[in-house]
Amino acid sequence: MVNLLTPDLYVESVLKLNLEKLKQKNIKGLIIDIDNTLVSWEIKYASEKTKEWLLNLEKEGFKVCLVSNNTEDRVVTFNEELKLPAIHRASKPRVGAFKRAMKIMGTKIENTAVIGDQIFTDVLGGNRMRLFTVLVVPIEGKEFWWTTFVRKVERHVLRVVLKDHRGDK
Repeated sequence: MVNLLTPDLYVESVLKLNLEKLKQKNIKGLIIDIDNTLVSWEIKYASEKTKEWLLNLEKEGFKVCLVSNNTEDRVVTFNEELKLPAIHRASKPRVGAFKRAMKIMGTKIENTAVIGDQIFTDVLGGNRMRLFTVLVVPIEGKEFWWTTFVRKVERHVLRVVLKDHRGDK
């Protein structure tokens, strides 16, 4: 079970993610969470820096699909300017949305990564599919009440799974 909760990579922020490392691992598609990964839960739109980072991914050779457990309204509003492929109400860690995202991007298990801030949704779901998983430190701000509860459990799990794990596997 611990293996299913252990990310392949752990980084401070998506903005600090080394894209060259992903390229070296032949990653072509990125499934990216929105809330507390790209923006704080209560923020409607990406910052200019985050927009620039997201739109640069295509120039770097990556396909992108936003995958969120949040509502259609939330995802559509966030994605208004970006116009990226996106899936709402993903029910992560269930694997259906990950499969749909890969189909949209035209990628396969061996060349797709999941980037998110939660062990029990993003990492667990990605690892269940055997995708490359990247855990980011959650962006601070208000959170959904359930997420606040889950974070308390995650802190204990993080101590175990990340004990000797700061970077690549």
